[in-house]
Amino acid sequence: MKVAVAGCCHGALDKMYETLELLQRRHNVRLDLLLCCGDFQAVRNEADLRCMAVPAKYRHMQTFYRYYSGEKKAPVLTVFIGGNHEASNHLQELPYGGWVAPNIYYLGYAGVVRFRGVRIGGISGIFKSHDYRKGHFECPPYNQQTIRSAYHVRNIEVFKLKQLKRPIDIFMSHDWPRSIYHYGNKKQLLKMKSFFRQEVESNTLGSPAASELLQHLKPTYWFSAHLHVKFAAFMQHQTNSKEELPKATKFLALDKCLPHRDFLQIIDIEHDPSAGDSLEYDAEWIAVLKATNSLVNVTQSSWSMPENNGLHAKWDYSVTEEAIKEVLEELNHNLKIPCNFTLTAACYDPSKPQKQVEPVHTINPQTTEFCAQFGLTDINDRIQQAKEEGSVRGEREEEEEEEDMDSTGSAEEPSEYNTDNSGLSSINPDEIMLDEDGGDEDLSTCSVDPSPDHPPDFSASFSDIRIMPDSMAVSSDDATDSTNEELEKSGVSDQVEEKSLNERPLKRIGGNENGNSGIKKIKRRNQAIYAAEDEDKPE
Repeated sequence: MKVAVAGCCHGALDKMYETLELLQRRHNVRLDLLLCCGDFQAVRNEADLRCMAVPAKYRHMQTFYRYYSGEKKAPVLTVFIGGNHEASNHLQELPYGGWVAPNIYYLGYAGVVRFRGVRIGGISGIFKSHDYRKGHFECPPYNQQTIRSAYHVRNIEVFKLKQLKRPIDIFMSHDWPRSIYHYGNKKQLLKMKSFFRQEVESNTLGSPAASELLQHLKPTYWFSAHLHVKFAAFMQHQTNSKEELPKATKFLALDKCLPHRDFLQIIDIEHDPSAGDSLEYDAEWIAVLKATNSLVNVTQSSWSMPENNGLHAKWDYSVTEEAIKEVLEELNHNLKIPCNFTLTAACYDPSKPQKQVEPVHTINPQTTEFCAQFGLTDINDRIQQAKEEGSVRGEREEEEEEEDMDSTGSAEEPSEYNTDNSGLSSINPDEIMLDEDGGDEDLSTCSVDPSPDHPPDFSASFSDIRIMPDSMAVSSDDATDSTNEELEKSGVSDQVEEKSLNERPLKRIGGNENGNSGIKKIKRRNQAIYAAEDEDKPE
């Protein structure tokens, strides 16, 4: 089957789907599936814009709301993961995945689904070490910190994915797996992105969590985005025994969705011709979710996953064939994901702008139904319970403090808001400012539209096979050149200028309800999004 893969689309759905239609007409092909590797920006209204970690000048409605409202429908089944520039409040409604619009499916914090027998997995967000061991505690309205931490990868999602034993065909991450650049044309990459050199040579560019998953899952294909450059690599995995068949992963990073950018790739994937055309649950993944449900955490406290270190009674949460069979029996062997999309927020109306609307914490009926069906914890419901319990404890503590103060006079009433702005910065800590002399001239000659005589050829991107040990010794010498798509140059990253938002109570949606200072330059770039100052504006 024909699968199109896109990089960061930044909410420009009209442009993306129009390009797909053009490719289909020009090359006389029919696309079966579209995969998007993050920064999808499923923005429904003005409140969603306020929950997106981008500078105010980049907060534009774009075109997703037309697909959310039903004005338009995605012409091809679309499956996407989250990045670091998302309407986090919207995606948070679907921690286990779900439909954000008809024919557009979000994989959740982490997820695995099937389409025509092809097993597709992914993990949303980007890696940030100081949040990695925390639970999913954030909820809208976000403040300066949580608007960013909401999209940071957590160890529990990586732990769940590592319980999988069956082969994965396709895996998606937003940021690149660390070390993957050693398996492709590193020389060409550094020529086009010279400011990567320090991280590449120190082996700190990319996500160590994604690298861990790459070595464990060994998928046939791995797609990423985030760095706004096209790059291909081929990784031959080491085998653990003589009996194990050798495995290899074809890696491809896609550019962002802009005119004259090579942001789409069409590949041929072997599939099961007897399988239906519906998106399906993956039975092993559902069984893993059930097995790890007791590990769900919604606190800010750092915690570690169970491991074989003598401190945990159980550390292996992989599932048996019997557990997978039980899931199949629960579903009567019907794995089709229900088309149960529901509006949970009012849709943007260009004729009636609502600039002051505040985001609210919403429980999505899709998540409620999913959790009830499989006996899982509704993360958002748990967060709300924790907030309410914390509020009660806070009131009790205040009452005790007042009683203690009666004999000594009244205490100064604490402010509801932090009035000390000395520590606030307009710089997004996940982003960086690039050196002005970083060589950001545009060296691109690629067009988003392939030549009529030369349709896109994914296989041509992979010609260099290299085997390296897990404990890789990194050197500064150039990698062996491999055939690679021409890379593009880009530069200055985003900044966040959003102030803390007021708290609002959780909003539960029924199944049938329709919702109407100074800038310091930083050298590390492994969680950065690279884009030209003018061109990075999401179209």
